[in-house]
Amino acid sequence: MKRIILTGGGTAGHVTPNIALLPRLRELQYDIHYIGSYNGMEKQLVEQQGIPYHGISSGKLRRYFSLQNFTDPFRVLKGFSEANRLIKQLKPDVIFSKGGFVSVPVVIAGKKNHVPVIIHESDMTPGLANKLSIPSAAKVCCNFPETLSSLPQDKAVLTGSPIRQELFTGDKEKARAFCGFKEVKPVILIVGGSLGAVAVNNAVRKILPELLKDFQVVHLCGKGKLDEKLTGLDGYVQFEYIQDELKDLFALADVVISRAGANAICELLALRKPNLLIPLSANASRGDQILNARSFERQGFSMVMEEEELTDEKLLAAVHKLYDSREDFINAMNQSSQQDPIKTIIGLIEDAASK
Repeated sequence: MKRIILTGGGTAGHVTPNIALLPRLRELQYDIHYIGSYNGMEKQLVEQQGIPYHGISSGKLRRYFSLQNFTDPFRVLKGFSEANRLIKQLKPDVIFSKGGFVSVPVVIAGKKNHVPVIIHESDMTPGLANKLSIPSAAKVCCNFPETLSSLPQDKAVLTGSPIRQELFTGDKEKARAFCGFKEVKPVILIVGGSLGAVAVNNAVRKILPELLKDFQVVHLCGKGKLDEKLTGLDGYVQFEYIQDELKDLFALADVVISRAGANAICELLALRKPNLLIPLSANASRGDQILNARSFERQGFSMVMEEEELTDEKLLAAVHKLYDSREDFINAMNQSSQQDPIKTIIGLIEDAASK
């Protein structure tokens, strides 16, 4: 039996693509282990999948001044020692890394022990953790054609992001009943990310009276961001967070308004959902969501409106334009070269494990 170590953590985006690979890896009878941080959010997500989880010490490498910059290098060194010991003990055939700082010592220890490592970069430009990991990798998977030029030519593979297969099994009628929608108007799904997006929430709510003339609205607004004044409004439902019913809501949605996190937009591409992306501003991030969104815009998959441009009139006009042009976006997505990321990535894993 072949053995694989998966690694990655810090955010859901560094874990859910790994989880998306699990069904196929199980079909191929891999013995699967996961290395993450001691108590990172990845621990709970992975343990729910019933695979062995191994925690190691993890430190963040910051680009700005912080007192933790003086202590975290020691945590990273400890993490490398622990990862090295685990790899010697488990003797994996291959390692697959989704990134995040906990993955760096695992990737480097993998190379030290002559274990082939495949890493995946979600964003347009590699983050610092993956930049440190790329020299130790056999192959580097990516989501965007533009990323290929930022990677070593002999390692780079355009794969897209692995998508949870259950997202393809949604039932729109179950979603319609869940939302209590009685009319047959088209449906807009608003996804603000796991923490919600205040700017997007506010902008959508300001134009609700106009939106509800032509659409029904499902609003995933984030924890603590419900607006009680809107509860019971005909044609509008809001939820802090949705898990099990998300697949059904996607099936019901005609168009989607979303942030531009790499995994989120890759799900929209895979599900062929016409979308308006409102990326997190450069002031609140390293600007990766803006780059992600503009790439999807160039490829014809998305409309983009930056947060600073949001006005009632522009947002309302963009929603109508998106809906009216939805078939154009679906046709462009149908032409995407990223038709089966799981098959492509599993092929790379199989090839690496057999050498």
